[in-house]
Amino acid sequence: MSNYSNFTKAYLYSAIAPTDAQMAGFHDFLSRKYERDIEVSWVRSKEYPGGFRLEIGNDVYDWSKEGKFEQLREKLTYLAKHSDNVIPLMKETVHNWTPEAIALEVGTVLTVADGIATVEGLENATYGEILIFTDGIRGMVMDLRKDEVGCILFSDEAPIMEGSSVYRTGKTAGIPVGEKYLGRVVNPLGEPIDGRGSIEAKGYYAIEHAAPGIIDRQPVNRPLETGILAIDSMFPIGRGQRELIIGDRQTGKTAITLDAITNQKGKDVICIYVAIGQKASSVAQLVNNLKIKGAMDYTIIVNASASDAAPIQYIAPYAGCALGEYFMNQGQDVLIIYDDLSKHAIAYRSLSLLLDRSPGREAYPGDVFYLHSRLLERAAHLSDELGGGSMTALPIVETQAGDVSAYIPTNIISITDGQIFLESALFFEGQRPAVNVGLSVSRVGGDAQTKAMKKATGTLRLDLAQFREMEVFTQFSSDLDESTRKQLLYGKGLMRVLRQKQYSPYSGEEEVILLVCALNRIFLDVEEKKINDVAAGLLSYFTKNRPDIKDRITGSEGLPDDLKQEILSVAKEYMSKR
Repeated sequence: MSNYSNFTKAYLYSAIAPTDAQMAGFHDFLSRKYERDIEVSWVRSKEYPGGFRLEIGNDVYDWSKEGKFEQLREKLTYLAKHSDNVIPLMKETVHNWTPEAIALEVGTVLTVADGIATVEGLENATYGEILIFTDGIRGMVMDLRKDEVGCILFSDEAPIMEGSSVYRTGKTAGIPVGEKYLGRVVNPLGEPIDGRGSIEAKGYYAIEHAAPGIIDRQPVNRPLETGILAIDSMFPIGRGQRELIIGDRQTGKTAITLDAITNQKGKDVICIYVAIGQKASSVAQLVNNLKIKGAMDYTIIVNASASDAAPIQYIAPYAGCALGEYFMNQGQDVLIIYDDLSKHAIAYRSLSLLLDRSPGREAYPGDVFYLHSRLLERAAHLSDELGGGSMTALPIVETQAGDVSAYIPTNIISITDGQIFLESALFFEGQRPAVNVGLSVSRVGGDAQTKAMKKATGTLRLDLAQFREMEVFTQFSSDLDESTRKQLLYGKGLMRVLRQKQYSPYSGEEEVILLVCALNRIFLDVEEKKINDVAAGLLSYFTKNRPDIKDRITGSEGLPDDLKQEILSVAKEYMSKR
């Protein structure tokens, strides 16, 4: 109920004058509702045929035909979003429905520009509430002040003018959810943009939702395999983890996430890709590639392209996260990718400056850290009591000239459980993925690896670190002793083994075989540029001649010495025959 202590007079608009008994009824209703004596004045108006409109301050009781119909429409819309057996419930609702005396709080637009509207008169509006403007345009409250609210608009602002009416809905921003969204491309409002018709929703989730508490979580201890050897071996990702992918523009950040999506085929993982500020052509190509790989069947694309307004880009990751939470709460595993949060922060900075918020470092508002922490904290591995579902987040951040100490990168590094840093120099050398071993880390580590993978990885990171250090010291030396030369050849071979083409994921068993062979110097005498072809041939040899070894790796609790020796024996057999 609105608290209008200054209003003691109400206005009744109708085409026909009310009777004395009706006026007494209005007076009695308002006096009880607002707990004070209210004077009612009648104003003749032909705008409300077959009904009336009662106004006190900013509260409006719309009892016209249109007002009653709007109440019924909202009721039916709610049933459609929240009920399984919709048609019978709708018929029963229409048959038994009686309109209610609901006060609509109405405000007035003061200014509108650049996707921002300031509104006065909505004393009880709450942060995140949806408002309805002219022509049904929706907006969300983003700024609360003493006498006015600031609102971001989700549609073209052209129909909205100074003096236009604005209605509260009492609802927070949300997105329809359901299994029918799989395989579809939608905008952050949940509307399909792939030209394949409407989507039947199972429910409605608020885009802003509190992250699960500590009691509602369990440890991250199940691997989410990307199929990328460099990542699964050294920087493993667990289900429920938040692993940042960071690097300069055009260093393969998106390529890693697409490989991770395609590798989930047949593994009962729902994938959600949130594109923020990307070119429409890039997203269309991405969707086409996923279709070719058969990955769209279990993937949802949430697209807020570069041509969309800043408010749409701002809500995109939260909307994608709400979709992921629906599946996580069903006990399923979800992989969600935010591509990228640098552009998201820029969109939020634009909105904040337009809302006259004080700028801070790099012109970002002071709450930009909270912007991403409240998003990424929603990734979790839920307790068994809540179904045991998980949501794994892979946020992407773009750096400038490799500067990981910039404001947004350092913020997100401090929020996530590790980062995979992609280095431009490695990328241009042909190392794909261009993972910098020294700056990358997974804070979950071996807990998110199978025991076989954990044992097979061995000293890989240490060996690569020693190689990179030795490479720097020997690059100007022409006279190397035999031991140093072999160490360099070994390191270069490891780097070659870690090279991997896009959309060519390895299975977990293949990764173990490659690691065992590489770390035991099986490829030491192979010419560097031929190592990848030899490695591919080796895996084919295992598949064709010794498929039992892969089965034993899958079923083993670790990597027993006898199994390891057998892998090496078969590898040497292949090397002698090739």
